[in-house]
Amino acid sequence: MNTSSETLVTEFILLGFPELCHLQGLLFGSFLTIYVVTVLENLVIVVTIGASHQLHTPMYFFLANLSVLETLYTSVTVPKLLAVLLAQARTISFSGCLTQLFLFLSLGSSECFLLASMACDRYLAICHPLHYPATMTWRLCLCLALSAWLGGSLASFVSIALISRLRFCGLNVLNHFFCDISPLLQLSCSDTTAIEVLDFVAALAVLATSLLVTTVSYAHILATVLRIPGWAGRRKAFSTCTSHLVVVATFYTTTIFMYARPHAATSFDLNKLVSVVYSVVTPLLNPIIYCLRNRDIREALAKLLRAPGPS
Repeated sequence: MNTSSETLVTEFILLGFPELCHLQGLLFGSFLTIYVVTVLENLVIVVTIGASHQLHTPMYFFLANLSVLETLYTSVTVPKLLAVLLAQARTISFSGCLTQLFLFLSLGSSECFLLASMACDRYLAICHPLHYPATMTWRLCLCLALSAWLGGSLASFVSIALISRLRFCGLNVLNHFFCDISPLLQLSCSDTTAIEVLDFVAALAVLATSLLVTTVSYAHILATVLRIPGWAGRRKAFSTCTSHLVVVATFYTTTIFMYARPHAATSFDLNKLVSVVYSVVTPLLNPIIYCLRNRDIREALAKLLRAPGPS
């Protein structure tokens, strides 16, 4: 391409769901409802954990962090998606697109590390219960949480820095409802091979590290639980882990499908469907799976609701 005739792109147009244009109103109402419910769910969890002294334990500390992270995670994409569905703000600036992509990737990576930290917490609680209070101190909890948040940002920084140096010229229509890596790289008129490989390696490193920690932790947990005599004892010991396993399975399945691939995606319809699952549906279900069906959370919430107001 002749560089003198190139028109450099300064903003992108988010296409959204053009194949479902006849359902725009229904989609807007559905996504708005899901988003509001998701934010309220996570807000209830954070407030309940913060206000209930009996929930001031490492497990619920990590759950509160997960709720904050999930709220931010879905807030990165859904408000813009709602604007796209209203056809009021389909455009997004180049810097805005990179910011959205960085926040989305860093929060997703942080969730990987946080889920691994939660697996370590369950490993210590079940496999080493006598040493658990002395080992899982509040200082260690804070270090693990901060490492998860900062590690996610660092894992995404290099990819975003390289993408910011790409040239975008000609077409500026992103066939997606937010700025994701695959559709963005498809529009670049630069060679994106190095970035695709780097993104694959970075995603694989984050996923492999966190998944390895989670797998090893649960292998030890399973071995410990199987040594407990009686089915009732085993069930009670493993009951605190089932919700975490469900969330881990859902999160890693969709994330590995989307990002741990050596080539930019070409099937955008399928990508958008999977993106809806992990950026909209999963944050809605996680609080229900993790906390709102948890007896301790329900009892603490009921106690807060019954508490008399200030006289």
